[in-house]
Amino acid sequence: MKTLPLILLLSIIFSCNSSAQKKDSDTPKTKEFKVSKTDAEWKAQLTAEQYHVLRKAGTERAFSSPLNDNHDVGTYVCAACKTPLYKSEHKFDSGTGWPSFDRVIEGNVAFSTDKKLGYMRNEEHCATCGGHLGHVFDDGPRKTTGKRHCINGDALEFVPAKK
Repeated sequence: MKTLPLILLLSIIFSCNSSAQKKDSDTPKTKEFKVSKTDAEWKAQLTAEQYHVLRKAGTERAFSSPLNDNHDVGTYVCAACKTPLYKSEHKFDSGTGWPSFDRVIEGNVAFSTDKKLGYMRNEEHCATCGGHLGHVFDDGPRKTTGKRHCINGDALEFVPAKK
């Protein structure tokens, strides 16, 4: 009778270690992007934080990016390859702690399915270099697209509009 609780505990532990949590995403690792560099080249070009987010699909700490509170007019570009990704006019305060946009610049952002947390999320990548940007959710502004593109500030650089 004492072995029953042990068997139940082991069953729970092993069931929580599913293959869905082990698979990073369905992004083709072998896909050729217009901008392609070796891991060493990316490490030399990017800051440690940018490398963690863009090349290792990391997430920066909420409310840590100065771009979260940026309200200037301009364009947000990929920090790795400078591809324009989001326009400032589509940025909104989601209260989540990450820069959020209700739409992308069409053709410059690619999407895949992220299963790292054990459930599916829509992941965003730079379509030019494949860098991880963040995720898109269906809880954005209802008056526009209804989408919230929740993006790591470390994946972006801001280019002010010319006056």
